[in-house]
Amino acid sequence: MNRRKKRSNRRGAQSLVVMIVVLGAMWFASAIRARDEANAATGGNQTTTTGTCATTDISDSREMLAVVTNPKLRSVDVEYEGMNLSFNPSMHLPNWVSWELTESETGGPAKRFNKFMADESVEGCAETWDYNYSGYDRGHMAPAGDMKWSEEAMRQTFYLTNICPQMKSLNTGAWKRLEEKCRQWAKADSAILIVCGPVLTDTIREYIGDSRVAVPERFFKVVLAPYANPVRGIGFIMNNGRVDGGMQSAAVSIDEVERVTGHDFFAWLPDEIETQVEAECDFPFWSNIKAKR
Repeated sequence: MNRRKKRSNRRGAQSLVVMIVVLGAMWFASAIRARDEANAATGGNQTTTTGTCATTDISDSREMLAVVTNPKLRSVDVEYEGMNLSFNPSMHLPNWVSWELTESETGGPAKRFNKFMADESVEGCAETWDYNYSGYDRGHMAPAGDMKWSEEAMRQTFYLTNICPQMKSLNTGAWKRLEEKCRQWAKADSAILIVCGPVLTDTIREYIGDSRVAVPERFFKVVLAPYANPVRGIGFIMNNGRVDGGMQSAAVSIDEVERVTGHDFFAWLPDEIETQVEAECDFPFWSNIKAKR
C-alpha cells in the first residue's frame, strides 16, 4: 500500500471548531500511517469476516473507511488491498464499497486490467456469465482508475463483489463523470474518502442470471474531504439510467444518503463536525474545486 501524505500543520486556529478539525486531521493521518505499516508487515492479504462493520478500534485505520451497515441487510465484510466492502450474499451485490483516494494515487504505473472474475472466497458472489446478454454493464463501484498505484489493487476491482448491474447510460455517463470529479477533488485536497454502492432499500423489481443478481433502481456515493479546512462532505443519489441534469441534479447531503440507505457513514468524526458536514450539500462549491497544479 502507498504511504499516505500528511498535510502541513494548520495555522492560526481562531475557534474551538477549527482546533477540533486540525486534531481530527492529524489523528486521521496518523492512523493511515499505522495501517500502511501494518499492511507492510502482513503483506496486505485479503481477509473476510461476517457481520456488520462498525468503527470500534481506531488503531486500525481501515475503521476510518468503515460504514455501519443497515442492520436489515445481510452483510459479509471483505477487505482488499485498495478497498473495503460489505457484500450482500442474498442480493449478490455489495451493500457498499469504501476506499481512500490520495493525490498520489490518482496516477501510477499499473496497466489497465480488464477481466471480470468471481471471488470464490466470498459467499454469494455472482458469476461472470450472470451478466451475459442481460442488457446491463458490469458497473464498478470502486473504479479501476482509482487503483493505478497498484496492479493488485486494480485487479481486485474486477472481482464481482465490487460490481453491480448498471445501465450503460449511467455507467458511461454521470457515474463516470463523478468518478473523474473525485480524482480532481483528491488532487486538490491531498486525500478524500469515498463510499458508494446500490440503494438496496428500494424494491427490487428485476434480477439477472442464474444467480438472480439484483438490479438496483438507484446508486449512491458519498465523499468526505478530511484534510480540507473546514472538513467538508457531499452525497449523490443517481437513478440507474440516464441522469437528467447530471451530477448537480443528483447532489444531496450525506444525511439524505443515510436516510435513504440506512447506512451510517464517517461515524469516527467528532460529533460536532459529523453533524455539520453531513448536513451540507454545496455542489457549486465542490464543482469549482480545481486540482493543484
